Amino acid sequence: MIENQFYHIYNRGNNRENIFLEEKNYSYFLEKFVFYLKDQVNVYSYCLMPNHFHFLLKVNEYKKTGVVSESESAATKKLSPLEKSFKDFFISYAKSINKSYDRTGSLFEYKFKRKLITKDSYLQNIVAYIHLNLVRAGLSKNMIEWKHSSFGLFKEEQESILRVDIAEVLNWFNGMDNFIEFHNIRHDFTKERDLLFG
Repeated sequence: MIENQFYHIYNRGNNRENIFLEEKNYSYFLEKFVFYLKDQVNVYSYCLMPNHFHFLLKVNEYKKTGVVSESESAATKKLSPLEKSFKDFFISYAKSINKSYDRTGSLFEYKFKRKLITKDSYLQNIVAYIHLNLVRAGLSKNMIEWKHSSFGLFKEEQESILRVDIAEVLNWFNGMDNFIEFHNIRHDFTKERDLLFG
């Protein structure tokens, strides 16, 4: 992943199974995200759904680390600090879920997907896509009712352990009114799908 670039990050459960099995899993997932990644990325929107998740984030400049441990595998040594943090994040969450719910095997379907956002004009679309995902999936008729999404943070109707750069996002939309209006259009995103997912 490239420093100072925006990415759409997403993944889903193995065999499309749920990765969040009960309410407390959502907050635990975000706690793990913050623990492993808070200093390496800035988050601009997110949505956690029962069997998958989406984040829009920007990669910070990599911090130089010390000597690599001799016990690390060759594959791990090839990872950037950020990629290793993502790997550790997913492994840690999956191990916790497996232990708590007496399950075995892979929790996630594949290595997480990442789509580089190459044009600023796509940023509005990906923010709205992420927030509207739960409506398209039939989880809620209203974005504000789903508390596992960053949309409620913009409306100041919920809190999150995960810091979202609300001011920057609203700047992309030229203010809250345009932000709300853009979401209310309820795009089908058919034309933008290749741009958002690659």
